Amino acid sequence: MARVWIEDRETHADYQLAMENWQAAKRKGSKRQPPGRWRVRWYGPDNKGKALTFQKLPQAEAEVGALTARLAKGSYRDPKQGKTLFSEVAEEWHGALRKPVERTRNDYRELLDLYVIPKWGTWQVAAIRWEDVSAWLTELGKQPGKRGKVLSAARVEKVHLVASMVMKRALQAGRVHANPFAGHELAKSEDDDEHVYLTHEQLAALADAAGEYRTLILVLGYCGIRWSEATALKVGRLQLEQRRLRIVQAHTRVTGGMKLGPVKNHEKRSVPLLRSLVELVKPLVEGRAASALVFAGADGTHLRYGTWRPEFDAAVEEAGLSGLGITPHKLRHTAASLAIAAGADVKVVQLMLGHKSAAMTLDVYGHLFPDRLDEVADALEVGRRSAVLARTAEV
Repeated sequence: MARVWIEDRETHADYQLAMENWQAAKRKGSKRQPPGRWRVRWYGPDNKGKALTFQKLPQAEAEVGALTARLAKGSYRDPKQGKTLFSEVAEEWHGALRKPVERTRNDYRELLDLYVIPKWGTWQVAAIRWEDVSAWLTELGKQPGKRGKVLSAARVEKVHLVASMVMKRALQAGRVHANPFAGHELAKSEDDDEHVYLTHEQLAALADAAGEYRTLILVLGYCGIRWSEATALKVGRLQLEQRRLRIVQAHTRVTGGMKLGPVKNHEKRSVPLLRSLVELVKPLVEGRAASALVFAGADGTHLRYGTWRPEFDAAVEEAGLSGLGITPHKLRHTAASLAIAAGADVKVVQLMLGHKSAAMTLDVYGHLFPDRLDEVADALEVGRRSAVLARTAEV
């Protein structure tokens, strides 16, 4: 077991010299503290000797107790590691990001530079306390953001997430023993993504009003793929005989424009295609190269959202759906609701939408799944009656 002990430096030559220098400086008006007489020494998990000095014996004894407990529990952290600046850990964390797509990494970089590092960059990671973070979060909700407006609850939540992930790295690297950014209650954001669930009839009306983009509207409304995934869909990834769309890429915004990248959550998937939609899609793919985009702009390149959105809004108005707040992205909600109404279970809906987990799907659409309590009770009733009848027959 690791040893921890206290060493009295009173008779040590280096301590005596340090005291003489301190006394001489004091006579000249210096207000610095005297050197520590009591040295706490110990061996860490790496079997390397370490030491800290204290002016008073009770302080040293308290440190011995704390170190002994942490070493016994396996929660020991080298005090010197805790002196690492937050900004240094932040750069390590951002530089080591592997899974997020380029756009997400750029978003993290912006949040670091605008809000996180200006506040915490010069702090030693071990010096940050939970109450410091709590006060900061309260202040964040009152200060203007990049565009001069007060930060929304959703924006504050993202800033907090980035700061917490940086400190999580410090925790995993052994620089701190707890994450002071964890366990904070954040303000709830107003749901600006109010769900809109179109009926089959409303979706058909919208598609008919969209003219040449009729098929695109129907694919969005029945397959539930994201706009960025639909505009990245290539001819070679349509499996029309199997009635499947293979979703493996999405367009993402980067500095200087758009580029193809992995899908959100890296959830590659096959999405079912209605038989009636197969016939509508065929003319868009026949005779075209496998690398060609199925839904492309007039010049055959990426269909840009900003260019296409006015046409979509015009179709919404012509279909008599103005006022519902329908957007291309919200057609995913329609796809989910129609699939659930058709009897799809949560796992099917999760795979169709590309959610990371079924739990996420339930969080978003759980209220749409029918209450099956009566169905379960009826099935149990059948089983009970069968058992009762069998028992009666035996008697």
